[in-house]
Amino acid sequence: MDTRIPRKNKKKQYIALAFIGIFSLVGLGAYMITRPKTLKVNKQELLIKAVKMDSFEDFVIFQAQVEPLHSMLVNIVEGGAVQELFVENGAIVTAGMPIARLYNPNTEFNYLSQETAIIEQMNQLNVSKLTIRNQELEMNKELVLIDHDYNNSKLEYDLNEKLYNKKILAKNEWEATEEKLRYQKERKAIIQESLKREQQANSVQVNQINQSLATMERSLEALRENKKNFLVLAPVSGRLSSFEANLGETVVAGTSIGKVDVLKGYKLTAMVDEFYLDKINTGQNGQIEVKGKVTQIQVTKILPEVKNGQFKIELQFIEKQPEGLQEGLSFGVKLILSGKEQKLVIPKGSFNSASQGKWIFVVNGNSAERRIIELGRENPYYYEVISGLKENEQIIVSNYDDYKNVEKLEF
Repeated sequence: MDTRIPRKNKKKQYIALAFIGIFSLVGLGAYMITRPKTLKVNKQELLIKAVKMDSFEDFVIFQAQVEPLHSMLVNIVEGGAVQELFVENGAIVTAGMPIARLYNPNTEFNYLSQETAIIEQMNQLNVSKLTIRNQELEMNKELVLIDHDYNNSKLEYDLNEKLYNKKILAKNEWEATEEKLRYQKERKAIIQESLKREQQANSVQVNQINQSLATMERSLEALRENKKNFLVLAPVSGRLSSFEANLGETVVAGTSIGKVDVLKGYKLTAMVDEFYLDKINTGQNGQIEVKGKVTQIQVTKILPEVKNGQFKIELQFIEKQPEGLQEGLSFGVKLILSGKEQKLVIPKGSFNSASQGKWIFVVNGNSAERRIIELGRENPYYYEVISGLKENEQIIVSNYDDYKNVEKLEF
């Protein structure tokens, strides 16, 4: 009889092998993930510089243009077509000198209509004032006649009184004389009172008419002055610039057809990158080079409105202005933001466009490793190092566009 031999259970062995395989794969994956990403590069293609202690001066360089210190726009008050040009662009003009003449038939007709209407109103007021004076004159004439009648009655009364006292004049005639004098006396008093009140009322009315006439006179004068606005005059003395009006061209009221530059000095204006908006302040000094000589300048005005990533500043000369300055000339300005200090610095390079100043490759023998850093201020030549680097360390400052996801470079 055969003996039955039990089979060995290999299920546990398979499970153990499976776990070992899984752990191996996980470990390998973790190693692949956590190990530094390395890239081999040609060292000759890299730009390597040293970290160093150096005199750091925070400044910015930009281009500035020469402009007159003061200018005044030539504005159009009354719009119209350019009928005449008396000067050309660049001419020297004096205040009040004719520059151009405009013509607008519609506005001219409106002026004539308004002028006629004002003159008619003034004539009507003058007629009213004359009528009032004539009324006063008539009342004065009437008062003279009444006064004459009163005086005659008074003479008659005085004479009849004597006759009546001597018993020559009858009583009824004396009573008639008394009544006549009483009537003339009351009549004179009434007319005098009426004339007084009429004169008071007329005085108020005449004053109102005179005020209205004065207002109309001013309106008429202003209207006639406005008619002169078709003749464009130089607002100040100086050089006419940006004057590009053409014969027959229609110019709208309120627009400018040029400017007059007052020839009493120059200033510099510049458009500066918005990055420096919080760093530039009025009173900061700078310098330009004119014909080989350094000239000191100072920021006098900042216009904080940002357009196309830039804002405008104005600078003036601290000392005597250089000779030979002309509008439109351009100079490189070095504007000092802070004084010289000994700082740890690295040279500027294209690496910053990829790393944004947050990391850099530090050379170590035949390789370079990525390191977190912090940069501070900058000037056209250097970045100030806040942390992450030491003096004399070698760094790569060339372009990092191909190394954004690389942790280590091998040469």
